[in-house]
Amino acid sequence: MDWLQVLLLALIQGLTEFLPISSSAHLILPQALLGWPDQGLAFDVAVHFGSLLAVVTYFRRDLLVLAGDWFLSIGGRRSHNSDLVWMLAAATLPAGIAGFLGKDYIEMHLRSAWVIAWATIVFGLLLGFADRRGGGSNTLLQMTLSCAVIIGFAQVLALIPGTSRSGITMTAALLLGFSRVDAARFSFLLSIPIIAASAAYLSYQLISVPEVDWPVLGVGFVLSALSAYACIHFFMQLISRIGMMPFVWYRLILGTLLLVLFWQ
Repeated sequence: MDWLQVLLLALIQGLTEFLPISSSAHLILPQALLGWPDQGLAFDVAVHFGSLLAVVTYFRRDLLVLAGDWFLSIGGRRSHNSDLVWMLAAATLPAGIAGFLGKDYIEMHLRSAWVIAWATIVFGLLLGFADRRGGGSNTLLQMTLSCAVIIGFAQVLALIPGTSRSGITMTAALLLGFSRVDAARFSFLLSIPIIAASAAYLSYQLISVPEVDWPVLGVGFVLSALSAYACIHFFMQLISRIGMMPFVWYRLILGTLLLVLFWQ
């Protein structure tokens, strides 16, 4: 990969991983418009770890509180924070199991430009519906195990390229009556085990890769982490005011552009 490809792909990964706009829909565009080859497994690992570092760093205080209360619950001091850890674990299981069992089918049948384009449009419209009709005032204090499991099963749909993991989990949370801010917060916290598992799996596959370009991976990691952190920060600052509709319109334009580009 040349340095322009490294910089652009790392920025795309960092900026789109947590916005409800589908990172896979964006990563297919440089290949289509510029004829770039696949970035390779090692680069995927680097940018995934960059995104993971960003979300863990941003929510470090929340994570420390959750971890502390969870350990206290082992001794019998149960709290909503300790319960929330179990809810996040329960919400992670459906997508984790589905991804493990269905990864080969997804790679063979669902990674086409047409699937990505239509998923970008359809799930963008669903996000708009949820933002207009579903969003409420519930906070994470109102999160229950049943709500967490419903959001977890919605996350399974993110295995369809173009859906957007953050987009579909926020959609489900909004439809369950959670506020935009708390829907986003739960979605971002839920991303941590999923991204960690994905990065670990990709790292395992990387063992068989003979050569690794460490400077390229280092730049990809740092740039992905910085752009992802900035994305989370500004999204959390603005979401209660701007809502989801700017992202919905963006998805509709992007999906239409993909359909035009790959029309045959």
